[in-house]
Amino acid sequence: MSDGDLDALRAQRMAELSGGGGNNAEKQQAQQEQMRAQEEMKHSILSQVLDQQARARLNTLKVSKPDKAQMFENMVIRMAQMGQVRGKLDDAQFVSILESVNAQMPQSKPTVKYDRRRAAIDSDDDEDYGC
Repeated sequence: MSDGDLDALRAQRMAELSGGGGNNAEKQQAQQEQMRAQEEMKHSILSQVLDQQARARLNTLKVSKPDKAQMFENMVIRMAQMGQVRGKLDDAQFVSILESVNAQMPQSKPTVKYDRRRAAIDSDDDEDYGC
C-alpha cells in the first residue's frame, strides 16, 4: 500500500468513528435486521432439509454442544445450497453427517492432573514409630 492509500484509509476510519450517534444506531438496527433475516433463512432451510427426528436430534445437540451443532447446521445448509441433499435427511443420514463433522472438529482431550502431595493430606502422626 502506498502512503496515499493509507491516508485514505485513515480518513475513512476517522469519518466512521466521528459519525453521529444516530447513524451508529441505524447501522446497529440494520445489522440486527440482517442477522434476524439470516437466522430466519437458516431455520427455513433446515426445516425443509431435516425431518422431525433429525430436527429433534439437532436441538438436543444444540443444548449439549452448541459449537458442533453450529458446524453441522452450516454443513447441511451448504449441502442443500449445492444440491447435494435429495429430500429430507432422516436420523441415519443425520448421524453420518454428524460423524463427518466430528472428523473435522479439532479433538481436545480433557486432561486430569492429580496432586500427589501426600504429606499435607496424611492424618497419621509421625510420632507413632515406637508402638
